[in-house]
Amino acid sequence: MEHVTKVDFYLVQGKDTPRRYRFACRLVDKAYTLGHRVHIHTDSAHTASQLDDLLWSFHDRSFIPHEIEPQNQAQNPVTIGHGWVPEQCDVLINLAAEIPEFFSRFKRVAEVIDQDEHRRERGRTHYRHYRNHGCALTHHELQP
Repeated sequence: MEHVTKVDFYLVQGKDTPRRYRFACRLVDKAYTLGHRVHIHTDSAHTASQLDDLLWSFHDRSFIPHEIEPQNQAQNPVTIGHGWVPEQCDVLINLAAEIPEFFSRFKRVAEVIDQDEHRRERGRTHYRHYRNHGCALTHHELQP
């Protein structure tokens, strides 16, 4: 039986890209703590590097093993990439403007949107795309 991908849309308050990234790191931390393999999909090597740095420093109580586009994915439960397809993961956190073609390989997808009008419009487009592909959709409006 084929699985139905569950997609969660998280609407972060403000237009602060670093806030979006910090929230994405919180999602990574939660999924990693629950034993899930996570992939963060970005638009660029620069964004992947920013998230790599943030994962090292956002939480002073724990370390999340991660790597940008690793050669051996089996060693890292969290991967980050922008033009690269992970072999096997449970959770996809999409921070890119486009939905990656491989999204349906994941059990769960998280879309982190903020109040920036362009990102909100892309979020609406993503919502329609996932709905048209039969995904289970949930929306979370986060408080400041």
